Amino acid sequence: MFSELMNLLRACFRPGSEGFSRTGSDAGGRQDGLLWYKDSGQHLNGEFSMAVIQANNLLEDQSQIESGSLSSNESGPYGTFVGIYDGHGGPETSRFINDHLFHHLKKFTSEQQSMSVDVIRKAFQATEEGFMSVVANQWSLSPQIAAVGSCCLVGVICNGTLYIANLGDSRAVLGRAVKATGEVLAMQLSAEHNASIESIREELRSLHPDDPNIVVLKHSVWRVKGLIQVSKSIGDVYLKKAEFNREPLYAKFRLREPFKMPILSSEPSISVHHLQPNDQFIIFASDGLWEHLSNQEAVDIVQNSPRSGSARRLVKAALQEAAKKREMRYSDLKKIDRGVRRHFHDDTTVVVVYLDSNLGSRTSTAKFPGISVRGGGINLPHNTLAPCTTPTEISGT
Repeated sequence: MFSELMNLLRACFRPGSEGFSRTGSDAGGRQDGLLWYKDSGQHLNGEFSMAVIQANNLLEDQSQIESGSLSSNESGPYGTFVGIYDGHGGPETSRFINDHLFHHLKKFTSEQQSMSVDVIRKAFQATEEGFMSVVANQWSLSPQIAAVGSCCLVGVICNGTLYIANLGDSRAVLGRAVKATGEVLAMQLSAEHNASIESIREELRSLHPDDPNIVVLKHSVWRVKGLIQVSKSIGDVYLKKAEFNREPLYAKFRLREPFKMPILSSEPSISVHHLQPNDQFIIFASDGLWEHLSNQEAVDIVQNSPRSGSARRLVKAALQEAAKKREMRYSDLKKIDRGVRRHFHDDTTVVVVYLDSNLGSRTSTAKFPGISVRGGGINLPHNTLAPCTTPTEISGT
C-alpha cells in the first residue's frame, strides 16, 4: 500500500528548475525550497533563531518576533514579543492575527502604562472581535471563512517577567540549567487545549452537560463535535455563533442541532513566570514540531548545538522523524511539493529565544533600535488560487 502511495507521489516531486528550490533572501530571512529561516538575530535580551517549513499548499502558520517598545507611544515598557499562529481551514485567521494582535497589545499597554495579564487578555479579545467582524462582512460572498481559525501562542518578555498566553495546541518550552549537574531540563510553560487531553474533554463535558456529543472519538482521534481537535482558538466562528452555522456553509461543518452558547472559546490560558539567571532559552513552536519531538529532545538539540541555526535544526530533526515514521528517506521527503507534503507533516514554525541575563538592564532603556521579523513561506502570485480540495475534518493545526 505504501509503495503505491510513493509511486503516486513521485509525480509530485518538485523539479529543481521550478524556482521553489532556489535560495534567496526574504523579509529578513532566507527561503530555501519550502523552508524559510532566519538563523540568527538580536532581540532586547539576547539572540533568537527562527524557521518555518511549509507543508500546506497555502502556508497556514504565521509568526512574528517584535522587540523594542511594547507600547504605541514608544515610551516603554520595553521587551520582546513572540507570536506563533497555527491556522486551520485556511490562512485567513492566522494572517489576521499576525497583522493585528501585536498592535492591540501595544495600544492596551499604552493605556495602562505597563505590561500585564489584563493587557494580553484584552489584546486577544480585540483580535477575536476583529476577525468576527471580518467574517460577518464577508459571510454573504465567502461563507466558508466562518470555518477558518487559528491557534495562538504568545510570549512576552518584559522587565524580567515572562508572560505566556495560549489558545490551542502550540507550545512554549523553557530550557533551565540545573546548577548542581549542569544539565538543561525542559519545562513546559503553556497549557494546551486539545480534545486528545482527558482534562480538556472533561472540561467540555462539564460546560455542555446536555450535549452527549460535545466530544466524539472519530477515526481514533478525539474531536470537538466530531469536527475539530482544539477547544480554544481565534476564529472558527461557525462553532461560536449559531448564525454562521447554516447554509451556505459546507454541510460538513453544519451541526444538526442549534447551539445556544459558544462551543469553542477564545479565552486564553495565561501564566506568569519570573525569569531566573539559569533560564537559558525558550522554544516556541506550533504542534508540527511537538508531533515528532518531545520537550526534552527539543531542549537537548538547542542546548548541544550552536545558537545560530537552532530553529532550523529543530525543524530538520522533526522532518527526519516524520520521514522515519513513513519508512522513507529524509532526502526523498524534501522533494515532495507543498500540498502533497501535508500527508507527511504539518506546517511547522519554530522560534528559539535565548535569554542573556547580562542584557537585563536593556529592559528599562530606549537604546535598543528594535526589530520586527515575520516568518515567511512561499507566496502564490497575486490573484492565484490554490487548488480546491474536498473539505475534511479540521485538525485544529
